[in-house]
Amino acid sequence: MTIAEQFFIAIALLFLLLVVFKLFSAPLRLALKIGLNTALGFLALAVLDWLGPLLGLHIGVNLINALIVGILGLPGLALLVLLQWVFVI
Repeated sequence: MTIAEQFFIAIALLFLLLVVFKLFSAPLRLALKIGLNTALGFLALAVLDWLGPLLGLHIGVNLINALIVGILGLPGLALLVLLQWVFVI
């Protein structure tokens, strides 16, 4: 292989890498945002679980509840609290 062929192959690979990065950047950004929001949802649920005895409620800290709080935010947390108060067993 000559230097010119290697150069054109390198340019083609860089172009392909750029196209792949552009193609997957939006879904990866969305996945990272949902992951970060879920982690913050876990934190909010842990704080609420810690304050639960003072408030008279208990919401389980699990992945489903964390996803609800992570995706819906504060309204999701309010929804879980309302569900807990309505369906008290």
